[in-house]
Amino acid sequence: EVDGEKVEGFWRSHQVPVSNARGNEGHRKILENWMRSYEPGELFDESGHLLPELAALAPTGTKRMGASPYANGGLLKRDLVLPDWKSLALEVPRPGGVIAEATRICGSYLREVFRLNAEARNFRLMGPDETSSNRLDKVFEVTDRLWMQRIEPYDVHLSRDGRVMEVLSEHLCQGWLEGYLLTGRHGLFSCYEAFIHIVDSMVNQHAKWLKTSGELAWRKPIASLNYLLTSHVWRQDHNGFSHQDPGFADLVANKKADTVRLYFPPDANTLLWITDHCLRTYNRINVITAGKQPAPQWLSIEEAEAHCKAGAGIWEWAGTVAQGE
Repeated sequence: EVDGEKVEGFWRSHQVPVSNARGNEGHRKILENWMRSYEPGELFDESGHLLPELAALAPTGTKRMGASPYANGGLLKRDLVLPDWKSLALEVPRPGGVIAEATRICGSYLREVFRLNAEARNFRLMGPDETSSNRLDKVFEVTDRLWMQRIEPYDVHLSRDGRVMEVLSEHLCQGWLEGYLLTGRHGLFSCYEAFIHIVDSMVNQHAKWLKTSGELAWRKPIASLNYLLTSHVWRQDHNGFSHQDPGFADLVANKKADTVRLYFPPDANTLLWITDHCLRTYNRINVITAGKQPAPQWLSIEEAEAHCKAGAGIWEWAGTVAQGE
């Protein structure tokens, strides 16, 4: 107890139970007794130094917990080998002249990322059971879903060494990917736009970590946290109102541009360029929002590249803007 109030094993222990150890002798005695209960005399000499026989047990070099390269993943990071996105792009002879699913084309790109980095084993796709729903199932031509439990004869694309990690728990997917990035690897989190809100507080904390770690010279850059959000507010099929919520973009847009980027590719070719770009960046949070349903394709390879590099643009064929406006 402190001042007659129960502390141990009670909610008060979560706060500052001994708040005036400097000016209250009773508080100071409680603090002293608590610290002496750890019997520091068994560990330290009278001058406060760790006993030599115990100090000799401490690991050295990178075997120290704080000096492990796995605690500073940028030291271990290897750049991804990325395919030529143009080789996977659509031929668009005129705006709207082709109908395609943007994320299905992106799935072909991700398949090649897996293929080119198969030996390095440093890329994973995370998601809440939505890889196929999000039209990314081309990746299953070269890898599987990771599954450590029993595999039934009727199961498809499950294996012990799959590079796709799926579980219907967005916050678990977020934690998996953060840990994967922090230990020097690369990844992409694919999710429905409406349900990525579940990780709002987690992405806030990762943004804070990126800001703080960027101020430390010894912290090496890590791969960016990349989101691919589909089933977006503008194009719902059978789900409708319950699956319409673009608010994650609002949350991310509150951060500073040196930490976050928001991308809204209008078609498959722009999605390819943006995905390729995001997988080359470090120490950022990249949020890509793209459609998965069949839709008109607007830009050729060259037009898509120019549009993405500019960041925004006016499509003269789609409007009536006059010269100089």
